[in-house]
Amino acid sequence: MEEQVRRALPRDWKVTLLAVDGHCTEDVATQLTRLPDDASHLFVSVGGNDALGASWILNEPVHSVDEALRLMDDLREQFAVKYRAMLNSLLATGKPAVVCTVYDQVPGLRPAERAALAGFNETILREAFASRVGVIDLRLVCNQPSDYSHVSAIEPSATGGLKIARIIAGIATSAADVGRVSIVYA
Repeated sequence: MEEQVRRALPRDWKVTLLAVDGHCTEDVATQLTRLPDDASHLFVSVGGNDALGASWILNEPVHSVDEALRLMDDLREQFAVKYRAMLNSLLATGKPAVVCTVYDQVPGLRPAERAALAGFNETILREAFASRVGVIDLRLVCNQPSDYSHVSAIEPSATGGLKIARIIAGIATSAADVGRVSIVYA
């Protein structure tokens, strides 16, 4: 997708990919140590691997829906603490930042998985809005099976990547005051 973003931007603009496959929310602060001084915007898509790491909870035996929801809320709160710290690292750069929700239309996703992702996405939205950070809502952007890779369903396909790249380019090249208000992009 780095190349798709590069092609969507003006020719003289640079794109730097800091993300590392498999990294989680806690890893973003380390990634930011490689941020070029001349970076103009930050776009961060993180949380999906955190959700994957917490998927064990879906097989936890419980005696009631209340008990299940309490377990889910504990995980959500743990994620919120990590996500808030990540946002603080982003904001400390002084660069306009936009974050992304986690995909929830991945082909083959079970209803329980989609419900669990709702807690992660709610946390992302709440923390982003509290920090006045923009959000690309990937739940709305990548909403077709063709938006996902056949190789790894949790990655965007060329079609999904192009959709995301166009939104990133639109945000980066707009005169909007990115980083001062929370806006949801879809």
